Amino acid sequence: MKFGLRLRGGLLATLIMFGAPVIAPVGAVFVSSSAFAQTVQSISVEGNRRVEVETIRSYFRPGPGGRLDQAAVDDGLKALIETGLFQDVRINRGPGGQLIVSVVENPVIGRLAFEGNKKIKDEQLTAEVQSKARGTFSRAMVQSDTLRIAEIYRRSGRYDVRVTPEIIEQPNNRVDLIFVIEEGAKTGVKSIEFVGNNAFSSYRLRDVIKTRESNLLSFLASGDIYDPDRVEADRDLIRRFYLKNGFADVQVVAALTEYDPEKKGFNVTFKIEEGAQYRVGAVDFRSSIPNFDPSSMRAYSRVNVGSLYNVESVEKSVEEMQIEASRRGYAFAVVRPGGDRNFEAHTVSVVFNIDEGPRTYIERINLRGNTRTRDYVIRREFDISEGDAYNRALVDRAERRLKNLDYFKSVKITTEPGSSSDRVILIVDMEEKSTGDFSISGGYSTTDGALAEVSVSERNLLGRGLFAKASVTYGQYARGYSLSFVEPYLLDYRVALGLDLYQRQQLANSYISYGTKTLGFSPRLGFSLREDLALQLRYSIYQQEITLPSYLANCNNNIGSAAYNPSPAFIANGNPISAFNSSPLGCYSDGEASLPVRKELANGKTLTSALGYTLTYNTLDNNKNPTDGLLIDFRQDFAGVGGDVSYLKSVIDAKYYTPLVSDIVGIVRLQSGILTKVGSDLRMLDHFQMGPNLVRGFAPNGIGPRDLNPFGTQDALGGTKYWGASLELQMPFWFLPKEVGLKGAVYADAGGLYDYQGPTSWAFNGVSGTNEVNAPGCIPSTINPSTTGTCTGLVFDDSKVVRTSVGVGLIWQSPFGPLRFDYAVPLTKGKYDRTQEFRFGGGTTF
Repeated sequence: MKFGLRLRGGLLATLIMFGAPVIAPVGAVFVSSSAFAQTVQSISVEGNRRVEVETIRSYFRPGPGGRLDQAAVDDGLKALIETGLFQDVRINRGPGGQLIVSVVENPVIGRLAFEGNKKIKDEQLTAEVQSKARGTFSRAMVQSDTLRIAEIYRRSGRYDVRVTPEIIEQPNNRVDLIFVIEEGAKTGVKSIEFVGNNAFSSYRLRDVIKTRESNLLSFLASGDIYDPDRVEADRDLIRRFYLKNGFADVQVVAALTEYDPEKKGFNVTFKIEEGAQYRVGAVDFRSSIPNFDPSSMRAYSRVNVGSLYNVESVEKSVEEMQIEASRRGYAFAVVRPGGDRNFEAHTVSVVFNIDEGPRTYIERINLRGNTRTRDYVIRREFDISEGDAYNRALVDRAERRLKNLDYFKSVKITTEPGSSSDRVILIVDMEEKSTGDFSISGGYSTTDGALAEVSVSERNLLGRGLFAKASVTYGQYARGYSLSFVEPYLLDYRVALGLDLYQRQQLANSYISYGTKTLGFSPRLGFSLREDLALQLRYSIYQQEITLPSYLANCNNNIGSAAYNPSPAFIANGNPISAFNSSPLGCYSDGEASLPVRKELANGKTLTSALGYTLTYNTLDNNKNPTDGLLIDFRQDFAGVGGDVSYLKSVIDAKYYTPLVSDIVGIVRLQSGILTKVGSDLRMLDHFQMGPNLVRGFAPNGIGPRDLNPFGTQDALGGTKYWGASLELQMPFWFLPKEVGLKGAVYADAGGLYDYQGPTSWAFNGVSGTNEVNAPGCIPSTINPSTTGTCTGLVFDDSKVVRTSVGVGLIWQSPFGPLRFDYAVPLTKGKYDRTQEFRFGGGTTF
């Protein structure tokens, strides 16, 4: 049942006093002002059932002189109508100066219900509407609720929604209110177009915005849902992108949206006026503050002459300079950037003006919207507090930090006037979001086989800003569990404390003959030195052991074995091979694992205790899908702080991304590592193992020194030195929609792994069942019986050849997670290297 809205009552005293003819609203009865010249002796109330008489009378208050004149009556009438408790209010004059107030109360809502809603739950709709069960029924409120429900559906991408309120009358002045909802189909964005973009392609600009086009996999995401607020935010993202790339005059004139009834979706068009691209012509520093040297701020400027004009660099420079000025005692210093354009040369001369700002202090910091997160978790992101000088740069930094916490859907810091002209109040408005995650991940790779992981994590544990995660992994060749905990503010300092407990089991597969079991614990400390520079200190202690099938370590000495072959060597009581007897002592290789592997097996469990650090420099424009910037990781670990092994391991990995032509991104990667012996001998397990992680086209553990025993498993031994270089070009498939997430890659790799320094022989130690010997008379063949040799000495390949390959790749940023397929062909390789031309890896979280 549909209904209209009828207003009753009004305030027309002014018009009546000036003699203007008026028409009273329906349901409101007035008497002439002269009738109220007499003193009102009493006020009687009629028609009320729930509202108390005294409550209604309280709305009629005498004016000056204690008289209830026309203005006071009008005010009371208006106030009663605005309560929403009454359908009708009438005022009449009774005998003896009596004022009669007749009311018709609004019904009470007995039941509030929603019908037809499948995509949005009743609980969410109930929280959004103003009409409540056991509350007063108001037609105006119902009309507002109808529009609100429709708006909620539109925000979720359903613009064909129909909402009809039905009112069912019940006894005792009660009604049932039912909102009948026809949800309609999802209304997505069918196309996104850009007009006026010459410097950047439409394909590139689609990376900048958050709105996405609908496709077959859109049901797994929500970016294709039409949201006018998101489209408006996209306008600012496009503008910021252009300003970051030198287009100082850019304007995103409009974001036009049009509903296409045939496609049942929206077409979005962004109209852009790019203007010219500018470079920085000059950088100057000026100060109006006495005794303040403006040139001292040059070290904090991120704007360089000759570089593209970048608004973000200017803003970061302003922030750094203003904070530094505050540290020097100029708490109210304000840095204002200015720019003079040279339209002919297309340059901008940037001037940083340092002035004395108004002396304003922070009176209070009010937090609103944090229903779960503790106040101190929010306040510690501020470098200022109540009573400090107001510094806009520090406020902006705090807002950015709060957004980066990822605890809130939105964060906005505004100011309000304080108790005096030199006081301001900071208002921090937040909207919290869910911070817990439960995920089931699955994947497959040519290295690890099938793999599944179940994990539970919480980014804001107990509202205290703590991070905790527990995960269990089970796969074809890899299994284990891990527990992680992070306190981001150790002892109220901006230092992150992390604790990791893990157990991993790597099973033997087609690339390695042995398995490993590792149980470890690692505390770590993280420091943010700058926005682009971070330092991590860590301590690691872990126990590791090798597992081998018995047939790979059985040292079969049976001369009558079918596997017996008198070469390379079989030693019987230290005599040449021609002198067989019934008491052999040697270990004949009939398929055993390599000597270093068997030695690790005999050593049993080994404890490693190491101190290390990682220094990370990161200027990437996007950590997940970078197109520009530099990422450098330098790591060092020193083992020998107790434990059974000692070494120094140093690794550097640098990646440089740069945009080229037509949305092609160039990637240069350089990596290197060195393992240095410190004290005790190096284990085989301590060495670097390399394969496709260094040069694609090679199998895991496929590069570098290798055991050449033709009767053994020919295990990879690893090396103490490696280097690698890679050049890759990633390009989109322009003929496919951007939202598909597919792009291709071509690349060339080069690298090498050298210098095995682990065990090469194993002397007989008298342990029963070991029977490994290294003694005079042990010879490798019957050719020269008088030559002393090594029965179980290791013969290995340590070729210094440079491994190279070229290949192509397919990269899919799928809703199931990142997937990558590579086909690489080795161009140069070592004689005993193992290749793997096709490689696949990927996974998902759902």
